[in-house]
Amino acid sequence: MARAIELAIENVRAGCGGPFGAVIVKDDRILATGTNQVTSTNDPTAHAEVVAIRAACAALGTFQLDGCDIYTTCEPCPMCFGAIYWARPRGVYYGATAADAAAAGFDDAFIYEQLVMPPQKREIPFTPLMRDQALACFQAWAAKPDRINY
Repeated sequence: MARAIELAIENVRAGCGGPFGAVIVKDDRILATGTNQVTSTNDPTAHAEVVAIRAACAALGTFQLDGCDIYTTCEPCPMCFGAIYWARPRGVYYGATAADAAAAGFDDAFIYEQLVMPPQKREIPFTPLMRDQALACFQAWAAKPDRINY
C-alpha cells in the first residue's frame, strides 16, 4: 500500500493525472503498478486500478488475476469495481474511502444512483435497439466449440 500511495503522490506532482495509485502483488512481489492517467491520456477509463490490471494481465499472459492482491489508494469507483470483479483477484486492499474521494472532488455517488434508474430515465438515456438482431452475437458465441469462457 505504501508503494501505491507513493505512486499517487508522484503522479500528482508530475501532473500526469489524479491522486490515485494501484499495485498488484503476486507471490509477495509487485507484478504491476498503475496511476490515474485520465487527463494525460484523454482516456476516461485510465483509472489506476484499470491501468494496473491491464499491465498485470499482460505480464501474466492471462485475463484473470488468480492469486493476486490489489492495493489501491482509494476505495474503487464503480468502473474499477467492475473491472476488479472481472479480473478475479484474491483480494483488494484500499486506503481512502469513497467518501474521502468525494470530499476531494471525486464523487461517484451519481453513478450508483443512475444504475438503479430505468434505462430511459437516466441522465444519459439508454435506448434498446435491434435486440433480435443483436441476439445473433450470443448465438454465434454459444455455437463456437472452442470458446474461452470467462
